[in-house]
Amino acid sequence: MKQRHNAEQDLVRSVDPEHESAGGAAPRSHLLTVVLEDYFHVAPLKGVVQADRWYRFERRVESNTRKALDLLDEYGISATFFVLGSIADEMPELVREVVERGHEVASKGYFHHSIRHFSREEFRDDVARSREVLERASGTRIHGYRIGHQWFAPKDLWALDVLAEEGFAYDSSVRPLFWRYANQPQRRKPYQHPHKGGEIWEFPLPSWTLGGWSLPISGGNYFRQFPQWMIRPAVASWVEKNDAPFLMYFHVWELDPDQPRILAASWKERVRQYRNLDRMEEIVRYYLERYSFGAIADYLGLSHARERALPEVEQRDDPSGVQFDESRMPVSVVIPCFNEELILPYLANTLKRVERALCDRYDLRFVFVDDGSGDGTWSSLQDLFGGWSNCDFKRHPKNQGVAAAILTGIGAAQTDVVCSIDCDCTYDPHQLQNLIPLLTEDVDMVTASPYHPEGEVRNVPSWRLFLSKSLSSAYRVVLHHRLATYTSCFRVYRRSSVVDLAVQEGGFLGVAEMLGRLDLNNGRIVECPAVLEVRLLGRSKMKTVRTIFGHIRLLARLSAARLTGKSQGSSAPGEEIDERQARQDAAIRRP
Repeated sequence: MKQRHNAEQDLVRSVDPEHESAGGAAPRSHLLTVVLEDYFHVAPLKGVVQADRWYRFERRVESNTRKALDLLDEYGISATFFVLGSIADEMPELVREVVERGHEVASKGYFHHSIRHFSREEFRDDVARSREVLERASGTRIHGYRIGHQWFAPKDLWALDVLAEEGFAYDSSVRPLFWRYANQPQRRKPYQHPHKGGEIWEFPLPSWTLGGWSLPISGGNYFRQFPQWMIRPAVASWVEKNDAPFLMYFHVWELDPDQPRILAASWKERVRQYRNLDRMEEIVRYYLERYSFGAIADYLGLSHARERALPEVEQRDDPSGVQFDESRMPVSVVIPCFNEELILPYLANTLKRVERALCDRYDLRFVFVDDGSGDGTWSSLQDLFGGWSNCDFKRHPKNQGVAAAILTGIGAAQTDVVCSIDCDCTYDPHQLQNLIPLLTEDVDMVTASPYHPEGEVRNVPSWRLFLSKSLSSAYRVVLHHRLATYTSCFRVYRRSSVVDLAVQEGGFLGVAEMLGRLDLNNGRIVECPAVLEVRLLGRSKMKTVRTIFGHIRLLARLSAARLTGKSQGSSAPGEEIDERQARQDAAIRRP
């Protein structure tokens, strides 16, 4: 076990590594902490990525953690890994690997929450929960803590008392920034926080300070945002002027420049998240080459070795975990895909959860239609879904548009109840449990409606909402069904009612045309309130200006068809649709 460093040992190392070698002295040890979390957990994305959607994203934390472990092995460095309890619950084998490779595991709470999220007792419960999970996964004693999101302000230091009461040896959640802690200079380097039941060490982020004004310089986002010609001298100056160890940190996702870009975040937050990711490994290497680092537990003389043997982690081979039988309603789900290689892992994770949620009522079969993609969509579909027994795959040799892809899927479906969903999950597919029951025997289509008074739109730009609602107003004038939304791709169809529709438009216009043709054919259409969210990964394929003019052209054609009574297989609709509209209004259900 390493002994606690004293001031004389800390002062052995000079700022200049060559000077250290010349003096023949042992290098002064500083502290390295690594945050083990995934790219979608982090603060800049909280506004668009809720915790209940984490399961959908491609998990890159395993590969990124092993990349960080390999980097530390290269330099022979041990570090403290702050780990979310939720990750330890899902990936105990990853936490074990961190310990097996010589590093300390500490807590970052169970979820990625701010201290302002908790009352005192809620914080105590979260601390205890995460500690129990991490100790079970790692087989080690958990000594340290860092708050999951944001940092402790002066008003939050009661949390240190709770941590001390719970037996934690140290915390690292204080960040001097600007004038915060200006009147408490002792909180700018490691210190012992007094508590009636004992003391707890606090390891704050080092900062560059002038006249009480502080700017953090210790790693992570500060390494990526500020130029190195400014940060490197600031770090060297801090090391020279302070006898305490310098604490550096980075996140494992910061070593992953190829992580998916979540474009729904604001420009400012995308800069925070993605700027200089391609340089981060080089930046970290600079400091690993010039300074000696270790884990916080080693600095305090605390053991972080495994204390007990751990059981083998259960392996699961079934991709969906759902067994299908003939006792439930068979339902086909059509998923059009065009250049969606990036989002398919997100879709796969979502569909696994949807299957489990709906498996007691519906036997889901998926029909994927690759609409002439030019990227790796087709091969990714085979890789991700090829092992599922309930999947069928169709492919257009060239792009024909989303409506054409939906009709291809409907034609390939083997069930009379057919759903269409968006590949990007802007409508949560779990909402199918609200739509499917509305497809009663006298209904031909159920369409999702975020613009319904009971619907909801999240994070979609206001200008797009204005255009969409304006189009809906125009369609209400032309068609018999008075709906709030006419252009949603998220629908449930009676296959026999739509499979032979003569739709001229293949793209997004065709989605509205399908509804319009069915309306003019005396079909009954029911609207269901739904939630529409902004697309998180990749970009929408819709060409806005072209689509607007296309809708104007389509509205003209549908108007002519209604006036002449010449719609596919239809007679003049008359009053029957108006009577059905009244029944539809009464049938709408809240999701």
